[in-house]
Amino acid sequence: MEGYIMTKRLTVIPEQCSGCRICELVCAIKHFRVNNPKKAAIRVMITYPHPVMRMPIVCSQCRSPLCARVCPADALRLVNGVVQLIEENCVSCYKCLEACPFGAIYAHQDCDLPIKCDMCGGDPECVKACPKAALRLIPEAVLGESKRLNNVLSYAQMKEIEFYEKGEKKIIRYAEIGEES
Repeated sequence: MEGYIMTKRLTVIPEQCSGCRICELVCAIKHFRVNNPKKAAIRVMITYPHPVMRMPIVCSQCRSPLCARVCPADALRLVNGVVQLIEENCVSCYKCLEACPFGAIYAHQDCDLPIKCDMCGGDPECVKACPKAALRLIPEAVLGESKRLNNVLSYAQMKEIEFYEKGEKKIIRYAEIGEES
């Protein structure tokens, strides 16, 4: 595998996805020049009726990709931070499809090779076309930032927290801070 260079990652914000599937269309048009979302390297999974979820599934460009590790033909390689399919090496065994922990590699009956996101050369069409900004290209340094913020904010809702210090159980009551007297 080559050195890691990519500094931005394609990120999904499922809460903002409307399920319009424009991402699938633009991907299929870009890579296969057809209006067939089943040939896209991104798919929107929708669960209904409960819970209603819309989740775009796309390659995470793993730094240690399982798909590349199981490939018997060395057809998947990490190049500049993107897991690339080397088409001339691929033997269409689809072991990569089975190995991907996110289900983000696809097959189509008209295609001889697996369908996998190549990040459109660093400027993903799906990100540009998403009308709800549910797909974003963000710097790796801020990945998880919203979860960290939510974790911090959850303390604002807490009334108390228990912890052990030197084997002794202690409780801090946030609701009482400032009310001591």
